Amino acid sequence: MIRFVADPQGVIVADLKGRLPGRGCWVTAERALVQQAVDKNLFARALKMKVSVPEDLAGGIDVLLQSALTGMMSLARKAGQLVVGATKADAAIRSGQAIAVLHATDAAPDGIRKIDQARHAVGMAGDGQIMAFQLLSADDMAVLSAGGQVIHVAVLAGQAGEGVVKRAKMLDRFRNGAENGQIAGNPAKETETE
Repeated sequence: MIRFVADPQGVIVADLKGRLPGRGCWVTAERALVQQAVDKNLFARALKMKVSVPEDLAGGIDVLLQSALTGMMSLARKAGQLVVGATKADAAIRSGQAIAVLHATDAAPDGIRKIDQARHAVGMAGDGQIMAFQLLSADDMAVLSAGGQVIHVAVLAGQAGEGVVKRAKMLDRFRNGAENGQIAGNPAKETETE
């Protein structure tokens, strides 16, 4: 769920952290449902006041969620809970350290297939399925390296790593909805809402 409040000028603002003051309303964290709330003027009814809605509210939320994900990925990298590169990601998966994998949206299908083989091999060994996401472009993930291109990333267990997975799930659900989630190896109906 995403909380929304009206700022002092009556403009609707997404309160992703749930800390902004004032009366709030909640919308399921899916782009289509946020757009439906905008189209049906549900914010004014829920907040019981006249409000104005930014032209691309859903697009702004997408940017905020993506920024939260890349920020947490940077923290996880500094904490040693994120490894960059196909070879290192494959090794982390096969060693049982990885809890998730992120592929660039512009990654080559062959590279994804090779890492998926490692994910499935570990999953068949009884250690559980490792989630995979394709949410960010290589340029978006470039913040993880000093100017180099980043295509494949493995997220390792730990508090920062779990924060990455949580934010990746939120962004995935927002973009793809609960029924059409793109979390590979983890059907959308099994995803948790937070």
